[in-house]
Amino acid sequence: MKKRATTLLTALACLLVSIPVLQAQEDILEKLNEIAIVDQKVMMPMRDGIRLATDIYRPKADGKYPIIFSRTPYNFNSWGDGEQRLGNAQRAYEYVKQGYVYVIQNERGRYYSEGEWDILGVPLTDGYDAFEWMKNQPWSNGKIGTLGCSSTAEWQMAVSALDHPSHAAMVPQGFGAGVGRVGDVNEQGNWYRGGAEQMLFFSWLYGVEHDKFKPRIPKGATQEDLIRISRFYDLAPENPPVDMAEALKHLPIQDILKNINGKHEIFDKMIRRKPNHPDWFKGGIYHDDKDIGTPSFWFASWYDVSITPNIKLFNHVRNNSKDPFIRDNQYLVIAPTLHCAYTRATENTIVGERSVGDARLNYDEQITKWFDLWLKGEQNDFKESTPRVQYYTMGSNKWQAAETWPPENTEMVTYYLNSDGNANSRFGNGKLSTTKPSSDNPDSFTYDPMAPVPSYGGNVCCTGNAVKGGSYNQQDMEARNDILVYTTDFLKEDTEVSGFIESKLYVSSDVKDTDFTIKLIDVYPDGSAYNLDETIQRVRYREGYDKEVFMEKGKVYEVNLTPMSTSNLFKKGHRIRVEISSSNFPRFARNLNTGGNNYDEKIGIVAHNNVHHSSKHPSQIRIPIAKK
Repeated sequence: MKKRATTLLTALACLLVSIPVLQAQEDILEKLNEIAIVDQKVMMPMRDGIRLATDIYRPKADGKYPIIFSRTPYNFNSWGDGEQRLGNAQRAYEYVKQGYVYVIQNERGRYYSEGEWDILGVPLTDGYDAFEWMKNQPWSNGKIGTLGCSSTAEWQMAVSALDHPSHAAMVPQGFGAGVGRVGDVNEQGNWYRGGAEQMLFFSWLYGVEHDKFKPRIPKGATQEDLIRISRFYDLAPENPPVDMAEALKHLPIQDILKNINGKHEIFDKMIRRKPNHPDWFKGGIYHDDKDIGTPSFWFASWYDVSITPNIKLFNHVRNNSKDPFIRDNQYLVIAPTLHCAYTRATENTIVGERSVGDARLNYDEQITKWFDLWLKGEQNDFKESTPRVQYYTMGSNKWQAAETWPPENTEMVTYYLNSDGNANSRFGNGKLSTTKPSSDNPDSFTYDPMAPVPSYGGNVCCTGNAVKGGSYNQQDMEARNDILVYTTDFLKEDTEVSGFIESKLYVSSDVKDTDFTIKLIDVYPDGSAYNLDETIQRVRYREGYDKEVFMEKGKVYEVNLTPMSTSNLFKKGHRIRVEISSSNFPRFARNLNTGGNNYDEKIGIVAHNNVHHSSKHPSQIRIPIAKK
């Protein structure tokens, strides 16, 4: 009886909580219908005859309006359990109220859109064809702005390079999986870093890939039919819950999704695709041989999975666009948040375990001004009042502004790794200092791929319960002997680090191939050690993705890792630290050390790895320090 009463009370509490939510939904839907013509399940034709499901919200008043366009692989059906729900109504209402048409569309092969889906919604021409269709509508003024975060952002850059004349502005947010090669950074859309697979896609694809045997709407269904049946079927699969922390341990990694009964057609293709495979350059990923032709307002996050590629792309467009007008109309915001979590910043923003203070910003106001400028032609104060780069400095916990990234007032300072051969764990004697070491006492550790260093915090997304994102105290992790720890003396004054952190290691091993990882840490006076950024390099790719160069036992090799990025004030009495190891799992796939394919292997071998530091082999990090 007691159990039944508890259940009834719980149900009643849920009902009481849901009543105001339902009322809010009804209120916004009523407001939207008062001011907007709502045209759902418009099947927009592409050049090959495939039709993409599109919802259009436009002002009731006659006239020609600019368009804000979101294109996504995610479900935006506005019905659930037979009842109309909020869906995109809030965003549609805000933009229609401000004199815009708001359009949201599913990529091909997703939900009610026809065709077969692939990551980033290839073919690339779908974005161009959508622009062409929208600009020719009688309610369009011919100006289109694109908006979205994550998968709703990542297609925008490559489509911008097609240079449709109506694509007047874009706001890509958390857009790293759409970035392939940009100069010396080459992640192939976040699939790789330094040649090691980022396992976020393993988890993400389990959640989003639709089965090849999914139910399909008959070709040629009318808009009326689609609207009617969408009240009963949203075509969203309900995937069985999976413990990703366990699932990602499975070997070989090519069978991870198969092992959890996931849909794996796209995964099967991509897991075998090496970093230099030509198919990376045929899809919807942006590479630096394409010229972006759109004024852009970029949004990135310090604890997102791809902060360095994101900033590198901003710099690339500013410095290399063929059109000076485009170069001059690029703006960037960098927030101290996780992936796509800009608006979740509060007056006490906590990312992981670390408080970074009041990180709020008037994001919506700035975005609206940006679109008003480019889509309506309003002569507002966006360019006068908005810094070129707005970035949040953790530690000092404040927003700052700069004309470039890194900020103009920074200089690179080299810190060398040193020890007497015992930098293992935080109990060792690894040092970071500006003094170059004179003798070589290499630090050695054992990397066993069957007992990798676990990921703890970090710059991640989309891994389910496998990895906690954000900043966490690393002290317990640093007790492991397979982590080398190098730390400065206590800082005598506040030291702001803002920019790219470069790492050069001199390494040797007794295996043909292995990985090296590095993590940047802010050590508090009480010993708490909070991670800022991290990266990895698979040694076979140290000379680039166009060839695999294996190691010889005992020979020393120079390895330059992908730059890390941050803005952090190391306060007086704090210390700067780096951790070095050979695994960060399951953030990155384990190297099994065999020199084989890795993706189809089940058995790893133990590596005995060394980091050298001497006048001949000066392992180092270069840190951008803001001058006072």
